[in-house]
Amino acid sequence: MLIAADKFKGSLTAVQVARRVTAGLRAVVPDLPVRALPVADGGDGTVDAAVAAGFERREVRVTGPLGTEVTAAYALRERTAVVEMAEASGLQRLPDGVFAPLTATTYGTGELLGAALDAGARTVVFGVGGSATTDGGAGMLAALGARFLDADGAPVAPGGGPLRHLASADLSGLDPRLADTEIVLASDVDNPLTGPKGAAAVYGPQKGATEEDVAALDTALAHFARVLGRTLGPRALDHADAPGAGAAGGIGYGALVALGASFRPGIDVMLDVLGFAPALAGARLVITGEGSLDEQTLHGKAPAGVAAAARAAGVEAVAVCGRLALPPQALGAAGIRRAYALTDIEPDVTRCVAEAGPLLERLAARVARDFLN
Repeated sequence: MLIAADKFKGSLTAVQVARRVTAGLRAVVPDLPVRALPVADGGDGTVDAAVAAGFERREVRVTGPLGTEVTAAYALRERTAVVEMAEASGLQRLPDGVFAPLTATTYGTGELLGAALDAGARTVVFGVGGSATTDGGAGMLAALGARFLDADGAPVAPGGGPLRHLASADLSGLDPRLADTEIVLASDVDNPLTGPKGAAAVYGPQKGATEEDVAALDTALAHFARVLGRTLGPRALDHADAPGAGAAGGIGYGALVALGASFRPGIDVMLDVLGFAPALAGARLVITGEGSLDEQTLHGKAPAGVAAAARAAGVEAVAVCGRLALPPQALGAAGIRRAYALTDIEPDVTRCVAEAGPLLERLAARVARDFLN
């Protein structure tokens, strides 16, 4: 049995999910061979998944989204690093109930990338998602040596809102090691930078942005792209419409236009990095899952990616989740033979969240009885 599940957000990490599922399976078949490969799709939990797969965890003090110092981690194995922007600039770094949609910065993410370069990384899997920011990656680029100046020649203030004052961009000071580094932008979203499907419009409200804030941020990001267009030429505007440019408050755009990053669906990248194919060899069944199996799952989330890869290898996949909001036909089309939800055995959602671990063990026991007996 191969367990390749993502986290149950707010309840269990991907590592904890794997442990609980293993315990539930072995409660029915005590000597069952089980391999755990916690997965992530580029968002929060990506570094933890890499560490569980054998990468070394490295910690560094960086600038958080509000400008205060935080401790962030990246993962390293030989010359490959896994950098998760949420570690430095994610919503998880904000105090409860505190948002800063116009001023939150990705500067710390740039510092985290710099730390990976200092450690010798020349391939960086850059997982983006769960951000507290909408600054188009300007903060990240500033930390890596770019200069963004207003009409008076002063540095533009942090955050997406102040980008409306941007008059010039100088990227000549970017860390020269970036030119020799392969950066893979790993994301589960393919939104453009601006417009009705852009970074501000779609994800700004999750970060505390009002309707007026969303309009201001969208205008500022469009202006940011135009100024970079004057510096870098037409490709800067082309990148604004590229898939992934709007990821994580537009940090995808900064990575694509200035760091030479290439975009790939996050789960596809992570399955390669984590060694999913060799782990799958000889597996009888794959168990995947996440907190909520819903319409978003079908659009680049970890369970859909795992199920697709398993199906391509001729191995059946089932899913465990907290909540199931997909009909059987949608599950089947995604390569998931059957899904098991915590709410099947505990209808009270509050209790499902609070007691997710023991409930998941009971759910895994059901899987074992259905597929192993």
